[in-house]
Amino acid sequence: MKHKYIAKRYWNDKSTAMGRVDELAKKYDNVINLSIGDPDQTTDQSIINFAFVEALKGHTKYTDFRGDPELRQEIINFYKERHNEDVDDSEIMVTTSACLGMYLALETILDDGDEVIIHAPYFTPYSQQIELARGVPVVVDTVEEEGFQLSIERLEAALTERTKAIIINSPNNPTGAVFTDETLRRIVKIVKDRDLIIISDEIYGVYTFIGEFISMIHYPEIRNQLIIINSFSKDYTMTGWRIGNLIAPKEIIQTCQQINENVVFTAPSISQRAAIFALRNRDQIQAPAIALYKERVMYAAERINKIPWMSVPSPKGTFYLLVNIKKTGLSSEKASELILDQAQVLTIPGNAFGECAEGYVRIACTVSIEELKEAFDRIEKIKI
Repeated sequence: MKHKYIAKRYWNDKSTAMGRVDELAKKYDNVINLSIGDPDQTTDQSIINFAFVEALKGHTKYTDFRGDPELRQEIINFYKERHNEDVDDSEIMVTTSACLGMYLALETILDDGDEVIIHAPYFTPYSQQIELARGVPVVVDTVEEEGFQLSIERLEAALTERTKAIIINSPNNPTGAVFTDETLRRIVKIVKDRDLIIISDEIYGVYTFIGEFISMIHYPEIRNQLIIINSFSKDYTMTGWRIGNLIAPKEIIQTCQQINENVVFTAPSISQRAAIFALRNRDQIQAPAIALYKERVMYAAERINKIPWMSVPSPKGTFYLLVNIKKTGLSSEKASELILDQAQVLTIPGNAFGECAEGYVRIACTVSIEELKEAFDRIEKIKI
């Protein structure tokens, strides 16, 4: 928006189709919202009860700048128990969401004009987060025909002398793709050879339905070049608690802390206490959610592939599906509008996630099986 009191760098409208979904959701009274990935489930009652008691005990003040020491210890325990990897306390920082964690990481590592590679389709905020830190986003496309794996040839072609970092997201939002060990090892080699930083967004790791989730922490040769972004939002259905964490070399963590002190000071104390309980009881808390979302995405994929003008690969991870609608001959935005107007089902146009996702729409399986059934019953009746 151009306005004399707004910084000129924000004059150009950078709103996306994702940013308009709230308004579109109000267009009809009976909309089934498959757009934003905010789970319909409430945070597990045991987490809420624990946080309430902790608040009554007095955990309502600022915490240590890098996060509650008890939470940092639980993160250390998690990496040892789940990944059999040692993480030092100095390599951990608790953040007010994974989104803020990403910004802090980028603000810490980027000089003006440094380039950061992101693989598309990508989580929409990545591009502007890089620009906020005065970096330059460089997009490398992935394609459905290759399972949305990151092509090493295309990655190498995108590298320049200004390349500073690569962001990877596996399991991926919006495609649901899970990078293979072969793909990850080839990325690791490039990062090592070129002395780059890799930022691994691992917030959907628990929702890996085919094979095992591979964290980048398993590649020791790049530990001093690795930043891992974690979140409690999806893994523990805690989106509104706004809590995440960074794993990175201590020098990076120290600078992230300094920046954070001028942004939000510390992460919310109550959310941190809730996160402690969530980590300690993760197996019991996560198992029902994993089963629930796997059932939903498998059901949705089956229904999608029975609709003549829609298709989707077999789900690998996350609770998102990037649905191919190219047979309609419509653009992503027109197809999304058609689905909303004729079926009152809200999706997000694929081009919100990068140009290579044109010809797709994304759905989030964050509603019940009954609502998914109703949504696809309606979509089946659409006249193309």
